[in-house]
Amino acid sequence: MTDSFTVEKVSPKNFELLLGLIVALAEFEELAPPDIEARTRLRKDCFSENPRFESFLGYKDGKAVSYVIIFETYSSFLAKPTLYLEDLFVLPEYRKSGVGYRFFQFVARLAVERGCGRMEWQVLDWNENAIKFYDRLGATHLKGWYPYRLTEDELQKIL
Repeated sequence: MTDSFTVEKVSPKNFELLLGLIVALAEFEELAPPDIEARTRLRKDCFSENPRFESFLGYKDGKAVSYVIIFETYSSFLAKPTLYLEDLFVLPEYRKSGVGYRFFQFVARLAVERGCGRMEWQVLDWNENAIKFYDRLGATHLKGWYPYRLTEDELQKIL
């Protein structure tokens, strides 16, 4: 079979493939996968009239081996959208085959086509392979910015 890589937008017909890859990411990060309620919300948020995110599957030789989840934020200083890359995951057996690079190029192309002023994402501090990958691409590791988070329970406490 020829070495091919293709990208397809997630649709109701291939949504289960996305869920399988999200579960694989959870296993990689040693986290609990989405439960039934979370899977229902993912489907609703992906396909609602105003989707909260977009997702694409990457296929190598016809097999879904990777996915991305993206959405736009907005930069008040640039007065342009920012393409935020929530997840870029490649099954371990397909890493170092060019899939991650080609998928990242696809997302970067979307950012350019949409007039985004930048593209941003986060990487876990222990994921050395991903850090090296982004460094090779020439991405800038932001310094002076600290990520913060409030969970649902914490949000309720401040109301």
